[in-house]
Amino acid sequence: MAGTLDITIALDRYDRHFPFFDGTVKAPDGIRYKALQVGQSDALRDGTDRHGQMIHNKAYDVAEFSMSTFLMAIDRGLPLIGIPVFPRRLFSQSCMFVRADSDIEHPRDLIGRRVGLSSFQTTLSLLAKGDLKFEYGVEWEQIKWLLTTDEKVKFQPKPGVVIDRAAKGTDLGELLGRGEIDAIFMPHPPHSVMKGHVKTRRLFKDPNGEEKRYFDKYGWWPIMHIVAMHPDIVAKEPQLPRALMEMFSQAHEICDDYYTDPNWSRLPWIRYAYEQSQKAFGDPWVNGFKNNKANLEQFIMYSHDQGLIGERYAAERLFAASTIET
Repeated sequence: MAGTLDITIALDRYDRHFPFFDGTVKAPDGIRYKALQVGQSDALRDGTDRHGQMIHNKAYDVAEFSMSTFLMAIDRGLPLIGIPVFPRRLFSQSCMFVRADSDIEHPRDLIGRRVGLSSFQTTLSLLAKGDLKFEYGVEWEQIKWLLTTDEKVKFQPKPGVVIDRAAKGTDLGELLGRGEIDAIFMPHPPHSVMKGHVKTRRLFKDPNGEEKRYFDKYGWWPIMHIVAMHPDIVAKEPQLPRALMEMFSQAHEICDDYYTDPNWSRLPWIRYAYEQSQKAFGDPWVNGFKNNKANLEQFIMYSHDQGLIGERYAAERLFAASTIET
């Protein structure tokens, strides 16, 4: 690289990103970075709407970005390219909530019911709908969907699918409490749910056990976010994608070392939880293309089935060429 390349990296404030914020991640010679704390739904130190700002306003050089929206952007030829680093992962099973007194006991009981989502294309929404259909035999097309958030990339819903939009500011938890909807699928449940004002339970009686079964079957903790950048910067600096992968690898190692101190977190049993997680999953934060290809292909299949992308394209299309062999 000629001279010094200054880049901005927009990230959420996860433990695995602390090393970027405190500067313990060392960039290679020729790169100088500024890490920005930018939320998606909530405002953090340096802003909010990270995905929208990245895709529509080109506000950052590099950003943590929605996997689902990224698939749609690539399908439409929008100016984004990725590196196979996946800073957010969730199972769908622990993100499905019903009222505490609900008669819904199994995913099949959702057929004909009304379910609240953030947006239809939110990655957790994509995963949950796909898992319902392909893991539990419940066609998501037979469920009525209520949305609270605008879609980042426009799409035409499949014929016959019922999708309604709630008024701006609607609290889905309150609708659930009043019986106006039957379930919510969200990575961040509304405050009315999290604060206990609306009494809920998870759809699955043993979500931990169900998620472990899912992990043992497929071998992955489902991807939620990818690291995206703009193709023009890659064209000018072709070494940047691999350099960024190395920087995220550094952050991973630094973060992992935090947990050697049993009092690093304010949670009393955090070391036990860390040890149990290691025993159950090993290290599920695996980056690189080859180790994540099957998970990516499942997402591409889910996205195509839900009418969000026009074809089931090759997963290689998502990434900078220099990262495909990782």
